[in-house]
Amino acid sequence: MTSHTTLDRTDGRRKAARRGSPGPEKPGRGRGTSHRLAPYLLIAPAIILELLIHIVPMVVGVWMSFVGLTQAYIANWSTAPWQGLSSYKLALDFSSPVGNSFLHSFEVTCLYTVLVVGISWTFGMSAALVLHRNFRGCGLFRTLFLVPYAMPIYAGIMTWSFMLQRDNGLVNHVLKSLGLTNGDSFWLIGSNAFWSMVIVAVWRSWPFAFLMLLAGLQNIPDDVYDAAAVDGAGIWKQIRHITLPALRPVNLVMILMLFLWTFNDFNTPFVLFGAQPPKSADIISVHIYGASFVNWDFGFGSAMSVLLLVFLLVVTGLYLLVFNRRSRRA
Repeated sequence: MTSHTTLDRTDGRRKAARRGSPGPEKPGRGRGTSHRLAPYLLIAPAIILELLIHIVPMVVGVWMSFVGLTQAYIANWSTAPWQGLSSYKLALDFSSPVGNSFLHSFEVTCLYTVLVVGISWTFGMSAALVLHRNFRGCGLFRTLFLVPYAMPIYAGIMTWSFMLQRDNGLVNHVLKSLGLTNGDSFWLIGSNAFWSMVIVAVWRSWPFAFLMLLAGLQNIPDDVYDAAAVDGAGIWKQIRHITLPALRPVNLVMILMLFLWTFNDFNTPFVLFGAQPPKSADIISVHIYGASFVNWDFGFGSAMSVLLLVFLLVVTGLYLLVFNRRSRRA
C-alpha cells in the first residue's frame, strides 16, 4: 500500500513538472531574512542618532583631553601637540592652585546635589501624599505644583534672577515687608549665591519628584491602607511599612535621574551668575565651561569632563548594584 502511494506522488510531481506548474511551496528565504532584519532596521535610526549626538562627540572629547588644544590651535586643531596624561595630572594635583580650584568645585557640586535632591524628594513626597487622594480642588493644586516643571528653564531662572536682585528685587521687598531684614541683601554674590542657586534648583526639580511619586502612589491599592488602619497602624506606620516599600522602584529611578541632572546642572548657575560665578556657586559644569571657553584651554576642560564622566559612571554603577542586591534580599 505504501509503495503504491509513493508511486502516485512521484507521478503527480512529474506531470506537474511537464505542465510547467510549480511543485510544493518551500519556505521563502527572502521572507525569513526580512523578518530577522526588521528589528535592526527599526532601531537603526535611533542608533545612528545616538552615535552622531553622543558617542562621536564623547570620543572626540576623550581625544581632546590628551592633546594641548588651546586657542593657538583652534584654526587647525589636528596639529595640536600630544600631551598624554598631563591635563589629568594637573587636574588631580590638589596641591596646585588649578587642582585645588577643581577640587573645590567638585565639593561644591556634591553639596549642591545632596541638598537639591534631598529637598526635592522631601517636597515631592509630601505633596504627593497630600494630593494622591481625590478631594475638592486637588486638581487645581496638582496643576499649580507642576507649573515650575512645565515652564521653560531659561524663562524660569531669569525670572528668579530678577527677583533676587538687590535693588528692586521681589525677594528683598517681601523680606523687608515681613520685617525679617532691615536692608537689602546681596543674593547673587558671596555665600548667599550658593543658597540662591539651591533654591532655584529645588523650585525647578521638586515638581518632577512630585509627579513621579504621585504616579507611584496611584498604583497602591486603597485596600492595603484600609486593612492597615483596621489593624491599628497610624499614618506614619502606613507610610513607613506600606508607602515607602511600594515606592522603592519609583524612588530608585527618580533619585538616580535627579542626581545625574543636578550634578550636571549648567543652566541654573550660568543664567544666574554668568560664565564666572562666585566661588561659593562654582559648580563643576560651569568650572569646566570656564576652563574651555573662557580660558580657551579645551584640552584641560576635556580632561575634567572625562574625570566627571568616570565619576558619574562609577557612582551610578555602585548605586544600581547596591539597590539591586537589596531588592533581591527583600
